[in-house]
Formats: sequence, structure tokens, C-alpha cells
Amino acid sequence: MVQALKYGHRLAASRLFVDLMAALPVPEADLVLPMPLHPSRLRARGFNQAAELARPLARRWGLPVRLDGIARDVDTRPQVDLPWKARAANVRGAFRVTGRVDGLRVVVVDDVMTTGATLAELARTLKAVGAASVENRIVARTPAPG
Repeated sequence: MVQALKYGHRLAASRLFVDLMAALPVPEADLVLPMPLHPSRLRARGFNQAAELARPLARRWGLPVRLDGIARDVDTRPQVDLPWKARAANVRGAFRVTGRVDGLRVVVVDDVMTTGATLAELARTLKAVGAASVENRIVARTPAPG
């Protein structure tokens, strides 16, 4: 279903994912940010699946969502194409914070976590500019190889 949302433009699948994620405890946070896509990937796909999840989740949680709070400046290779150990290097320095987050508790919303390298790099970037904490909420986690 995640692949249908992400690659098949089945945006209706996001409603189920939002319902499932909203059933969990509301995060103690000040701001919701979707995992950004690089502009070229956003143009190719036509939408950011993380933003399609973050908007309705933030509304249900009663939290503000900022769709332009972070930018993905580096057009990294898709993580799925890389060995696990190469993924952290692939995303190092890929993000830039474009809005103020100093002192804020931030929730990053994304669709899938594999190794956690992308989420960790974004959290590092947010904390480097003053975010008090970063929590990740994801739809799915891929199993470790083997």
C-alpha cells in the first residue's frame, strides 16, 4: 500500500495511514514537518507523500504543520538502491532548515523508515539550529536484511 501511494499516485491510501497513525498517542510537540523531497523528485512524482500524511495528522493532533520548514538541497540517490552501510553518507548534509525551530519540539512525518539514516540526518540538522527535540512518526519500517 505504501508503494501504491508513493509510486502509483494512490493518494486515497494516505487516509488509512493517517487513521492508523492518529490512533497512537498524540505527540507532545509544537510543530509537524513532513520529510521533504528534493525539488526534482517532487516535480517527477507530482506530490510529497510525507506532506499528504503530515497535513491531516497535524490537523487531528491540533498542531501546526509547516510544509516549507525544511528543504532537501541535495538530490541524493534513492536509499533503496544503496547498501545499508552507505545510506548515512548518502544523506549527510542533504537538508537545510528554512524556518525557525529554536526551542520547538518537532515531529517529522515520513512514509517508510529503513535504516533510519534519512530521519537521523534530518533530526541532526533540526537540532543543530536549535530544535529542542525531534520525534519521528512513520507509516512503516522495512525489516533489516537477513
